Amino acid sequence: MCKINPRVDFAFKLIFGNEQNKDILISLLNSILEDYQSSPIEWIEILNPIGKKNYDKEKLVILDIRARDEKGEYYNIEMQITDQHYYQKRALYYWSKLYCSQIEEGETYFDLRRTVSINILNFDAIVTGKNFHSVYRLKNMEDNIELTNQIEVHFIELKKFSKELPDLKRTLDRWIYFLKHAEKFSEKSLPEPLKEVKSIEKASKVLNKISLNKDQREIYEARLKTLRDEGGALETAKIKGKLEVAKNMLRDGLSVELVCKYVGLPSEEINRLIEK
Repeated sequence: MCKINPRVDFAFKLIFGNEQNKDILISLLNSILEDYQSSPIEWIEILNPIGKKNYDKEKLVILDIRARDEKGEYYNIEMQITDQHYYQKRALYYWSKLYCSQIEEGETYFDLRRTVSINILNFDAIVTGKNFHSVYRLKNMEDNIELTNQIEVHFIELKKFSKELPDLKRTLDRWIYFLKHAEKFSEKSLPEPLKEVKSIEKASKVLNKISLNKDQREIYEARLKTLRDEGGALETAKIKGKLEVAKNMLRDGLSVELVCKYVGLPSEEINRLIEK
């Protein structure tokens, strides 16, 4: 068992943002975009590839993936393991940076190409949505007519994906299941439904190589620790915010039961507040 989590952004980019693994990235993109473009991607150029020369233990490179296909369309793919406030704004910001970077002084707006942002998230960003894959475009609010096809933003929320191995029918299902559970499998124990997609089998081998590469493993462990620390700090901040709300509710005379119900904290925490 390799025990490398592909949801950690460093490992994710080693798999999908490597020049040697373009076929893996193409497979993932085509599975995500299957219902949203007329023909599959056949070729891709990774604009910010990761390799031995551009990462080290002291300085970590930008871990999103930027790419361009044979039609000249652009893609930004990002993996986020920890909850991010205002992630929708972040996603739009990074989409706009890639869109704007296409033309330089003297060039025309005609040269701008369709740009797709794909955000694979280990948390729920779209609170009102139930589907694990949601797609947004720029449309008229009255008649749903699209203004332009230049912008397309995908959110894939892993926590909302609940399918088990027998239910994996589409390639996207298999990819998402792999991303959620890859660290549980070795190359030899990869389930048959995942082996059916050769690029997933190759991705599993890449994960195993990361676990055996001392330098990559050290960077991965350092990045994992940073992400855990960020997640812990965020959770602490959330609890502090809830406690502050609970204090105000208690001051206004609400019962412990109601405070627990609306704030989402256990009664033990609320009783401690009362004692203080």
